[in-house]
Amino acid sequence: MAIKAIIFDLDGVITDTAEFHYQSWQQMADEEGLGFSRKKNEQLRGVSRRRSLEIILDGEELPEEEMQRLMDKKNGYYQEKLKQMAPDDMLPGARELVDETRERGLKTAIASASRNAKTVIEALKIGHLFDTISDGHSVENPKPAPDLFLHTAEKLNLDPEECAVLEDAEAGIDAALAAGMTAVGIGPEERVGHGHLRFSSTAEVELDRILKEE
Repeated sequence: MAIKAIIFDLDGVITDTAEFHYQSWQQMADEEGLGFSRKKNEQLRGVSRRRSLEIILDGEELPEEEMQRLMDKKNGYYQEKLKQMAPDDMLPGARELVDETRERGLKTAIASASRNAKTVIEALKIGHLFDTISDGHSVENPKPAPDLFLHTAEKLNLDPEECAVLEDAEAGIDAALAAGMTAVGIGPEERVGHGHLRFSSTAEVELDRILKEE
């Protein structure tokens, strides 16, 4: 079945807010006396805010109101950092890739686990480039469940097999594969090499190679 749409993850594919996330989690963890590091931060890539906090807590259980307080605290720091973003914060090659995708008659979508995705998209001024946007508010089960991508395909009025997903996270590749979509990894082999294709960076993505996977 021919690929008719490219679904883009946001963080790590279109722009890089990973450093903002890290700094925000680190600030919260330091203030709360929780162990955290850049190494542990790698485990948070592509997963929900709640799951990220669970990873940081490393099995420690907290009352729901305390979990919510810590998540809200981190999110407050993150939202402050997002105010620094501007259109030139897109990753190299990202705007060109989206433009090429549209010029070739393919549909475009963003599917991000982040609940702040629309804030980032507004800061980058790219909302008009996508046929639909799904985020952390769109479905109940986050990646690696396929729900977010299946929801996006439905909004595009396409079958999952007609969609290719660009993802920089292991959980995202897992979700794309579970959805029955063409999974394209952006990043190192050890993280996203289990997809159908892999490119080291967004700037290196070759649309022709993706379309040949159909």
